[in-house]
Amino acid sequence: MKKNDLKKLIKPLVKECIHEVLLEEGLLSNVVAEVAKGMQGNLVVETRQNSSQALVNEEQYMKQQADATRKKLQSRRAELMNTINADAYNGVNLFEGTEAMTPQEAADPKPGSVDLGSPRDAGVDISSIMSGASRLWDAMK
Repeated sequence: MKKNDLKKLIKPLVKECIHEVLLEEGLLSNVVAEVAKGMQGNLVVETRQNSSQALVNEEQYMKQQADATRKKLQSRRAELMNTINADAYNGVNLFEGTEAMTPQEAADPKPGSVDLGSPRDAGVDISSIMSGASRLWDAMK
């Protein structure tokens, strides 16, 4: 007997046996039920937090971030000031005798106002310019 002839005889028998086992004995329904059970275990379940609690947590997080940023900025400023005071400008303290601005001075000026500087500032003495000016004019004539 040839291979093709044997195949023609056996194929319908095997097909009928598989059909009988899968459908009539319930094997297929058992396989589908097991697959469905396995799929249910992979479901994603979302739980919602109380919105007020979430806001409180977010506010605390934002405050912590702001504090951390402020501390970093202060340490960086201190580091820069140490660098400036230590080696830069041949050891000359550029800010010697200066004071920090008051909050009123640091505030944005109002429109139309004139910035004349701090009232505590003595300004620049220009008296020597005028006394020497007459000699310069005489020399230029």
